[in-house]
Amino acid sequence: MRQDAHGLTITTDSDAAAAAFDHAVMGYLKYRADLPQRVAALLQAAPAFGLAHCLQGYVAMLAYKQAVVPVAEAAAQTARRLTARATPREQAHVDALGRWAGGDIDGAIAVWEHILGDHPHDVLAFRLAHFTNFWLGRPQDMAASVERVMPHWSEALPGYAAVLACRCFAQEECGNYLAAEPSGRRAIEIDPGDLWAAHAVAHVMEMQGRRSEGLQWLTALAPHWEGANNLQHHLWWHCALFHLEHGDTATVLELYDTRFRNLASPLTMAQPDVYIDIQNAASMLFRLERLGIAVGARWDELADKAEARIGDCLSAFTLPHWMMALAAAGRADAADRLVGAMRAGGNAGGTVAPIVRDYALPVSEAVRAHRAGRHAEAVALMRPALSGMYRLGGSHTQQDVLEQLFLDAALRAGLTADVRMILERVTGRRALPPQRWAGWRDAACQVVV
Repeated sequence: MRQDAHGLTITTDSDAAAAAFDHAVMGYLKYRADLPQRVAALLQAAPAFGLAHCLQGYVAMLAYKQAVVPVAEAAAQTARRLTARATPREQAHVDALGRWAGGDIDGAIAVWEHILGDHPHDVLAFRLAHFTNFWLGRPQDMAASVERVMPHWSEALPGYAAVLACRCFAQEECGNYLAAEPSGRRAIEIDPGDLWAAHAVAHVMEMQGRRSEGLQWLTALAPHWEGANNLQHHLWWHCALFHLEHGDTATVLELYDTRFRNLASPLTMAQPDVYIDIQNAASMLFRLERLGIAVGARWDELADKAEARIGDCLSAFTLPHWMMALAAAGRADAADRLVGAMRAGGNAGGTVAPIVRDYALPVSEAVRAHRAGRHAEAVALMRPALSGMYRLGGSHTQQDVLEQLFLDAALRAGLTADVRMILERVTGRRALPPQRWAGWRDAACQVVV
């Protein structure tokens, strides 16, 4: 028996396997693009190490892609067999993987939190709970989770910066900006290459309207992102948002083509349909078009990816973005099939199905109606979903594009009461009033809230 870098017992007698496990876990925490290779090296070093197979399954599930769920299910089956005599903690991880792959994300989170109750240094359980809570729209749960483990952590433990980064982001999403920022800045002091910390502090600055400071923050840290996975695309998307608020749409399009949707980059070529990349691209194109900026044929390649993913409802928040691409590209038949797939997915079991049914489906139908010019219909479709739309997951900044869609439809339909309602919804969330935000300025100047 060996211990991992956090002093937790792992069921292997191989020093090489223990080192490879730590290397893989750190690759996950630090958003390394070579994480799959690290896991492969771990499995090669210790093919009978059950927790290694569990980690392989976890990495598959992180893709939020239906096509790789069988990989996670097979990994869970293998891990279950190999952990029959392992520690209860390792067996619990395998249980969590099985629940996640089976669609019971609530059950998986409960298992991870149970693990953390006994083993607060289990950074893998902690980070997975943080991740899945985020994509279920649960910032309060993210914050509660990190605050429970923080008393047990210190700089002496590897991964401390990652825990601080999670604290920063959780507190930011809860609206506690002053409490959030110090943790994120401390994480960067410890590890300038912590992308989640860079991201979390950028969110604080975005919500407070600190655009120039946000650009300086991200561009200064960008040299540390070499070798990172697609999260670096999302950080460049944040840079583009700051430029958008400055009115510099030419730079926004340049960043789109060269940084966060560069179709010739190795990262994009390796994974051309990663959910976060699609969200970045579609939401930015929509924002630009609202401001009267021509985006050319950029919707078409996103629509190609959307057509290939019809029937995949694992990422509820991505579904309206798929619809944005299909509707913008004029692919009515594919849009019909996407709606049909969401209706079928909404009737399935698991944690995400009711979210798809109650929020992703009506919002996606509103996206289609809006593009077709049926603006009053778009408002009527979306209005009942607004109060629970946060359950789709994503940050306040990411959800803003859906709120802008409702605003735009209401404006075009002449529905002043709905315009006022959505303005009231966003007023106060950010430090600056809606009159100071590109997508909201015109409406806020027209309507008294």
